[in-house]
Amino acid sequence: MSRLRPIALSSGEPAGIGPELCALLDPTRFGAPLLLLGDRDLLQQRAAACGAAPRLIDYTPGLVWPADQLAVLHCPLAAPSHPGRLDHANAGYVLGLLDRAIDGCLSGEFSALVTAPLHKGVIVEAGHPDFTGHTEYLAARTHTEQVVMMLVGGGMRVALATTHLPLREVADAITPASLSRTLRILDADLRQKFGLARPRILVAGLNPHAGEGGHLGREEIDIIEPTLAALRAEGLELIGPLPADTLFNPAQLARGDAVLAMYHDQGLPVLKHASFGQGVNLTLGLPMIRTSVDHGTALDLAGSGKADPGSLHKAVELAIELALSHQKNA
Repeated sequence: MSRLRPIALSSGEPAGIGPELCALLDPTRFGAPLLLLGDRDLLQQRAAACGAAPRLIDYTPGLVWPADQLAVLHCPLAAPSHPGRLDHANAGYVLGLLDRAIDGCLSGEFSALVTAPLHKGVIVEAGHPDFTGHTEYLAARTHTEQVVMMLVGGGMRVALATTHLPLREVADAITPASLSRTLRILDADLRQKFGLARPRILVAGLNPHAGEGGHLGREEIDIIEPTLAALRAEGLELIGPLPADTLFNPAQLARGDAVLAMYHDQGLPVLKHASFGQGVNLTLGLPMIRTSVDHGTALDLAGSGKADPGSLHKAVELAIELALSHQKNA
């Protein structure tokens, strides 16, 4: 394997399972340098609570470390953290981890970013009312006009036309302009990141039965179908709009390389049913590689050693795969 720059892992909400999942990683299984961003003492304490003593080494830029060790970029907590107990004082710490990781990816110091879960509520309540999640924060910090959230797992790639919106606001957010940008980003990253020469994208309708000819809503007729037709004229291979209740059957899925769902809970329940604990969240459209776990902070499991590391393992593996592809094609 070509020598990659570090894969940065932001350890997320300190009261959740992120720190222990990161500290318990076996670096020898990945074949790439793994760098944990977080409070060093916290990482060691959470690993010890789970009966482990990982080999941690302090990171400095340019450091090359043994394959059986994890490097740590120490970022001190604002306040002591206890498993399962959220503290608003540490909201800035969580965002600081992200900021350092993003800066490192943009500068070329890191090859990719893998994010452990954070807690949106505690960040909002700590004085960041506009914070809606990793995806939107990464877009703002990298000055990216639009990004696309895609989950990978269970043999599926499912992207979203809208992300963390109340259901009441979804229809208004699906416009010809936003849908066109989303599909162009999805098509481009399927080509560039996954090496698909001509991606086939299955597009879900918004309404039941994809509107049933306008009897159950006109968004398909007025917005989705004209947008798909215009993009097909540009060369994109788009199939749909398809009724979401039958889209996720094996015969339909075999026709495409990815699915575009219109909203969060239209596409992700199916993927998570097929791959929970093994799914990966990937942000498309960014000027960097970012993958993430497909689960939350699991405050009730923090410090117990019972949290499933499968999704984090898959997120690291995908980040390495995409970083190697980028390095090869650079």
